[in-house]
Amino acid sequence: MSDYRRVFVPGGCWFFTVNLLDRRKALLTDRIEILRDAVAATRQSHPFEINAFVVLPDHLHAIWKLPPGDSDFSVRWRLIKTRFAKALPANERLSAVRAARNERGIWQRRFWEHLIRDEADYARHVEYCYFNPVKHGHVTKVCDWPYSSFHRDVRAGLFPEGWGGDAKIAGEFGERAR
Repeated sequence: MSDYRRVFVPGGCWFFTVNLLDRRKALLTDRIEILRDAVAATRQSHPFEINAFVVLPDHLHAIWKLPPGDSDFSVRWRLIKTRFAKALPANERLSAVRAARNERGIWQRRFWEHLIRDEADYARHVEYCYFNPVKHGHVTKVCDWPYSSFHRDVRAGLFPEGWGGDAKIAGEFGERAR
């Protein structure tokens, strides 16, 4: 078994990438209300601040800040994934291993996380979140993607609505190039 090493910083801020098991599906955007409900229910029981969030058809990116004294982002992702999966009909194909473990075949088992180090790192990851739908060819302008906290940040005056129209975002952020 792999030895996954995670950094746990109470009250820390992290960037996450979470993927569907079948990256050819559009389950996250097709069932966006179920995902929103799963996140909201999890925030009720295990609070966290959403600094950025973008949902694509087959994966999502998020930046969270946890409360002081709390570093357990893993339980939050487990709850979100479980709540989302339980709200869907069980009609996905299962591998023999998943069937034997009584698991659903919706999410990849793990997720990718990165502890935000400083303001520049934070800004780069927020921009990456917001530009991701353009990067994947879903829209040509950031403001045209509906499943993003970018719109909240525009209303708050943090970004102009036309931000990222022709921008290119470089760097490694937990996704494999397609």
